[in-house]
Amino acid sequence: MDPNSVTYQAEVSAGHFQVLAQDSGTHARRGCLMTAHGPIQTPAFMPVGTYGAVKGMAPWELSGIGAEIILSNAYHLAMRPGAEAIEAMGGLHHFMGWKGAILTDSGGFQVFSLKGMRRVTDEGVEFRSHIDGGKRFFRPEDVVRNQEMLGVDIAMILDECPPAGAPREDVATALRRTTDWARRSRAARRREGQLQFGIVQGGLDLEMRAQSAGELQEIGFDGYAVGGLSVGEGRAETLAVGSHTVGLLPQGKPRYLMGVGTPEELVRFVAAGFDMFDCVMPSRNARNGMAFTSEGRVVIKNSQHRASTLPLDPDCDCSTCTNFSRAYLRHLYVSGEMLSARLLTHHNLYFYVNRMKRLRSALENGSFRAEAASMGVDLDQMESEERGIQ
Repeated sequence: MDPNSVTYQAEVSAGHFQVLAQDSGTHARRGCLMTAHGPIQTPAFMPVGTYGAVKGMAPWELSGIGAEIILSNAYHLAMRPGAEAIEAMGGLHHFMGWKGAILTDSGGFQVFSLKGMRRVTDEGVEFRSHIDGGKRFFRPEDVVRNQEMLGVDIAMILDECPPAGAPREDVATALRRTTDWARRSRAARRREGQLQFGIVQGGLDLEMRAQSAGELQEIGFDGYAVGGLSVGEGRAETLAVGSHTVGLLPQGKPRYLMGVGTPEELVRFVAAGFDMFDCVMPSRNARNGMAFTSEGRVVIKNSQHRASTLPLDPDCDCSTCTNFSRAYLRHLYVSGEMLSARLLTHHNLYFYVNRMKRLRSALENGSFRAEAASMGVDLDQMESEERGIQ
């Protein structure tokens, strides 16, 4: 059955995940995850709208580039304007005018990054708000309740994310807490139709990653994420640990790699078997004048673009590339015009979302490895890098 059809959406309930195609030479797969706000075609990239807005992009523009799901942050929204306030406005979808699906990160990473401003116990996390300095306490049950008030489609559980290079005993403690909090989060779940994903922790220790993945599957979640990467470790370590861990997760559930990464890394992790991704890189780099293109990265402020009549990317059909020259985009950036960030963000997010669309098509017609090569990604070389770490 066509996952885009009205019949499919009427007959399939939220949480249903179907693998539609599998690459014969890698672990890459083409799938579809049903949510309360429609299907998500996978592999999928989720633009990041931390505060309920993707910087520089209106909701209809996100729909226009093909985004079906965005990521917001439950911690930041709970701090301002408050989960209760958003619930009173009809939930986060209505509040921000977005008709597609929403995933909210629990805010565990953000809380644990408040070094010197938080205290972690087995019960939860005590911290001071980064807004007003007021003392707060989040239990796993509080985080579940906040996300249920927001009314999002996919809720991430509260986890403890140790930094890269943390002592082994600290990583083990974080793993134990994450599993305990996962049990409590699952027991606290009340909102029907809201999916809940567990988060695998364990640092760079492959045995701990296996332990975490096994414990979460015993609890049972609608999907599984791999967290605790891109927190300061090396690129090859990210590739090795991520690619190893995804193989520990169930075939019949969506697999989400949190906070990664470059366009090249996303292709490799699709090959490893991940289905969902998010990263601030396309929007953050755009605001700093850097664009991802089929010809590599373009730093628009460079003088070589001063009189260039070329589009940002000659192989791109986004509205930025079809309407504006590099010279104009450079002019906007060096002049400090806010339109610069908007146009570059539009292009970068289109580049990421369209890359996932191309990979989905390649998986359907059996040309995944060739498509990866056309994107400048040597899967054999990346696999060799991973083996050097493991």
